[in-house]
Amino acid sequence: MKENISGLPQPKKVILSGMRPTGKLHLGHLVGALENWVDLQQEYQNYHLIADYHALTTNPDSRDLEENAIEMVMDWLAAGIDERISPMFRQSQVKEHTELHLIFSMLITTARLERNPTLKEQVRDLKLENIAYGHLGYPVLQAADILLYKGDVVPVGEDQLPHIEITREIARRFNAQYAPEKPVFPEPEAKLTTFARLTGLDGNRMSKSLGNTILLSDPPDVIRTKMRSAVTDPRKVRKGDPGRPDVCLVFNYHQKFNAAETPEIRAGCESGALGCVGCKMRCADRIVDALAPHRDRRGYYETRKDEVRSILADGESRAREVARQTMTEVRTAMRMG
Repeated sequence: MKENISGLPQPKKVILSGMRPTGKLHLGHLVGALENWVDLQQEYQNYHLIADYHALTTNPDSRDLEENAIEMVMDWLAAGIDERISPMFRQSQVKEHTELHLIFSMLITTARLERNPTLKEQVRDLKLENIAYGHLGYPVLQAADILLYKGDVVPVGEDQLPHIEITREIARRFNAQYAPEKPVFPEPEAKLTTFARLTGLDGNRMSKSLGNTILLSDPPDVIRTKMRSAVTDPRKVRKGDPGRPDVCLVFNYHQKFNAAETPEIRAGCESGALGCVGCKMRCADRIVDALAPHRDRRGYYETRKDEVRSILADGESRAREVARQTMTEVRTAMRMG
């Protein structure tokens, strides 16, 4: 804890971060979220949500959610999330999420939710003809997720700002309606984060469904094989042809995993002295090296899944305790206690 001007301990600000349980994670998850989470957990009180209810908004098949959650938690742990200070838990195992979601749904109109630009993008990108009620209300459930733990700060990219604004609106409306003298909820601030973006190996958005990812758990030979398939500058057909590093996704990977050699890589590519196959293999070697500690730590948990389940059960118990306290305040403010 930090100290305030009175010398008394000052509680850490609260952050809630989460992911849908999609199983094993890939490089995009590492550079886009996990590295940031690990850095933040010393400064803030972090809660890490496995958003299994959110997963149902676009795919109602729940058969693999539990196993996918275990696989994802192993990657979280291997990346450096410390379960002792950062509880990890499944949304579905803390029932207060759904109760608070129901209450919040009374405080927002469908017209407001339909104006959400993130929803419009999802409808377009997923080519959805019909929107489920739960999908429309996704930001309301997200608001419940954040406010149940009285989140002060939400690390997001600019595309998620509309969701945070909805959360702030709901917090204001609840406080004004039920607790004007002693607000129950903070209005969380967005912590704008410049998330690193890695393009998939085929040049499209990185996604396991597209088969264009390198998993954090991939063994070295698989990483090297996958890197061989990576698309490069279409004008650089053979070694000797001058290349354009700034349009080559492999160079982008070099910048992340091989920063010290990027000036040399750039010069070799632009002059034609460095061929694409050699460039890819140098990059693959650096990725193999960078992921070695992660693979080792994950390997430990893969042989101890009962330990992972225990970590998850402990995180869920701690999350439920906080959630119950919040809902007691909510019911008292609403005179429904």
